[in-house]
Amino acid sequence: MMAGLLSQPFVFIDLETTGGSAPVDRIIEIGLKTVVDGDVVDEWESLVNPEKTIPPFIEDYTGISNSMVQDAPLFADISEVFKSKLEGAVFVAHNARFDYSFVKSEFRRLSVPFSAKVLCTVKLSRQLYPQYTKHNMDALIARHNLPAGPRHRAMGDVDSMLAFFRHSIEELGSDLVEDVIGKILKRPSLPSYLPADVLDELPQTYGVYRFYGENDVLLYVGKANNIYQRVMSHFMSDHSTAKGVVMSQSVRRIEWTETAGELGALLLELQQIKTLKPLHNKRSRSVSSPFSYTLEADKYGYFSLKLVQDVDPSCLDQYYGLFKSHKIAEKAIQGINGANELCAKLLGLDRGKGPCFQYKLGRCKGACLAEEDVTRYNLRMQIAMHSLQLKKWPYAGAIAVKERNDFSGKEAIHLIYAWVHLGTVNNDQELDEFNVSDHVQLRQSASRLFDADAYRVMVRFLLTPKRHFEVIEVG
Repeated sequence: MMAGLLSQPFVFIDLETTGGSAPVDRIIEIGLKTVVDGDVVDEWESLVNPEKTIPPFIEDYTGISNSMVQDAPLFADISEVFKSKLEGAVFVAHNARFDYSFVKSEFRRLSVPFSAKVLCTVKLSRQLYPQYTKHNMDALIARHNLPAGPRHRAMGDVDSMLAFFRHSIEELGSDLVEDVIGKILKRPSLPSYLPADVLDELPQTYGVYRFYGENDVLLYVGKANNIYQRVMSHFMSDHSTAKGVVMSQSVRRIEWTETAGELGALLLELQQIKTLKPLHNKRSRSVSSPFSYTLEADKYGYFSLKLVQDVDPSCLDQYYGLFKSHKIAEKAIQGINGANELCAKLLGLDRGKGPCFQYKLGRCKGACLAEEDVTRYNLRMQIAMHSLQLKKWPYAGAIAVKERNDFSGKEAIHLIYAWVHLGTVNNDQELDEFNVSDHVQLRQSASRLFDADAYRVMVRFLLTPKRHFEVIEVG
């Protein structure tokens, strides 16, 4: 007899579906086993007529054909029996948010409320066996020598999940497994003004979320690779800052927009922060004309720094750093000087007469007195400033960046030129109709050509290795 958490009912459930999007696709098979004190006390399975055609690749993947579900019951026909088997139990599934979102969507179509504690066996495996990197079901079966039922059929996957669950208890002990499950099941403390099941509605995909407060004031806009996980983190009891706690407890409503990928989420977040100006986003208060430095030779040929605010995007590699204020810019150069022993006068840090104060301390090699070789000094200056050098646009013209979310099927094509987002279209036909030249000319004739925030977003995304996206040069 198991004690505590493990003695309550756990329903191990697996679904087969017509696709990966719960709002659009439908369930075609359900399999479940209810476990109490480690023993199976109930099991049930059923094919389900999805009221839509099963795509050929799903037929190949699951072995479930359209003819097999033609005479199967509709979800509405089995919904009462199905719900009764889930009530009061922990909902257990592999990649549980997927299965749970489909169950929620099916009940929502019937206007039937449904909510449950959710245990994901992927998360359970990651917590119990952190030394491993792969936690998909095939990896668990191979690693733990589990008996494998028919893969990608509902009851076969349920049996594999249950075998992993029992194996973990046997190998690691019920106390450890129970402790980890308790932590996974712990729900964040939601503000009383939010519905208890609001987190259940959130998708596990790329996108942007928005928090609204009293009188529908926009509090915060955030980007997420997983909207559900990111939003949930705002309401965890161990929030890192008092300001974060105050904001999260002020939320009255949550909205979100799904995107095809991370770049789409980054661009949408930036656009909404700048246009909607949320109360708690620092970027909404960012300066429109950041400070930067250029290197200019003095009358003796030594490189000196000039602080500027007008950045020309056509020659970005001639600028160093992007700073919100003169003070922040100067502090950055002081740090560089401390590590490289350059000349404080040439850096603009010393405006007195005679040699710079660094020279008097033995930390300047005499460029301010023309004692250091000019070529050697200029090389040292360039090396020291290299980390701040802005990135020149690496393409001849505009590019189209294609993103696709295989899980949701969502696609987007982002048009970018000189680190500026020109627009986003949904498919190749819209891309053909998009007049890139007009948008480029519009940007070139605008009074503010350079957006520091957009530049940072583009550079961080486009120049980071190992990102998977398709780039097409379009003009």
